Amino acid sequence: MAELQLPELVSFLDTLAEPHILCDRDYRILAANAAYRAQCPTGSSVVGRRCYEVSHHYTVPCDQAGESCPLARSLISGQRERVVHLHHTPLGERYENIELSPLRNGAGDIAYFIERLEPLPVARGLADARGLIGRAPAFRQMLELVARVAPSEASVLLLGESGTGKELVAQAIHEASRRASAPFVAVDCSGLSETLFESELFGHERGAFTGATQRKAGLVEAARGGTLFLDELGEIPLPLQVKLLRLLETGTYRRVGSTELQRADIRLVSATHRQLKDQVASGAFRHDLYYRVNTFPIELPPLRERPEDIPLLAEALLARVAPERALKLSPDALGALQAHAYPGNVRELRNILERASLLCDGDTLHRAHLPAEVRAAEVRAVTAPGSLPSTPPPSSPATLLDDPVRLAELLRTYPGPRQALARQLGVSERTLYRRIKALGDGV
Repeated sequence: MAELQLPELVSFLDTLAEPHILCDRDYRILAANAAYRAQCPTGSSVVGRRCYEVSHHYTVPCDQAGESCPLARSLISGQRERVVHLHHTPLGERYENIELSPLRNGAGDIAYFIERLEPLPVARGLADARGLIGRAPAFRQMLELVARVAPSEASVLLLGESGTGKELVAQAIHEASRRASAPFVAVDCSGLSETLFESELFGHERGAFTGATQRKAGLVEAARGGTLFLDELGEIPLPLQVKLLRLLETGTYRRVGSTELQRADIRLVSATHRQLKDQVASGAFRHDLYYRVNTFPIELPPLRERPEDIPLLAEALLARVAPERALKLSPDALGALQAHAYPGNVRELRNILERASLLCDGDTLHRAHLPAEVRAAEVRAVTAPGSLPSTPPPSSPATLLDDPVRLAELLRTYPGPRQALARQLGVSERTLYRRIKALGDGV
């Protein structure tokens, strides 16, 4: 029965505007619709190849290569599965939102899978002048949460240290939402007094206070139809927390000096580096407001937890701080940058690179151009993406693969894909994955 339905199914896929592929239980691609084929290089075909080979250049399924495989998950759950994956495409590496749906035959067994691929233009796997940048596991987990919540209207609370890029993530949520064509309005709550905050947020009428010579629309009104981003939410004084709560609960507000009720049309994204739970416990933050803004919390990883992303971030940041120069990092400079702890996170990395670019007269930044506290850090044994440590261990690859401690360290610090690591070690990718699996918790 399933074979009889296959031609009709392939024909149906061609009517869909988004890229779709049809796979069997063995990961083999049986068909790709016109939207998918339009992305492929001229004359190439993915039919007959396995999805993990095409999308990741792996020789084993995603779940055997450290990824979350939607097909394997769907075989277990029997349901639709969604993940965010970093894919190889004709346009380069990019993140895609993957939605995989199982199809059952007449006996009720899963026979095929339809996979829909939706690019996430707000994120890049490789260095790029725009968007979120990274490929570390912690970054990917954060990005998957962004992809899941963005299409909804849920309030989002971004948590993380200063300098982790909370406003950039808030913009990414906005750009991936149904409100993307409407305004994105950011408010820094830490820089406004109680009186000024209410006026800025809700607006005021002429004569409402000294200096109010004319009516002024507030930021809630400016964000109509779009997203309002409240940065440093934990700094809002208690009296204003009541008014913000009323705005969120009723969708209405009043301008300062007015009795007329205004209706808001916003999606709220908030951010804080504070522990709001502790503030709720101490009475500095209202518990009812906390539950309103904390519908969908997202933790942003600090830069020290994603050192493999530093080469990508550095390349992009150098293009921003010195766009007229094609600056590069020497291996010793990159090693020092990857060893630094970054209490200021990505913002600190940008400042370090901007200072170094001013001290550098050539086209390569060296360790000597970096601040003393960065040069003093113990250098990690990592050079650049796709490269082994600059001072490799004297032992052979076979010895290294048998040593769980040294293999774990190499897997933790190596910034390139596992496929490149296998080539550098002189073994097959399958051998490397088999050894990783055999070592188990040791890696």
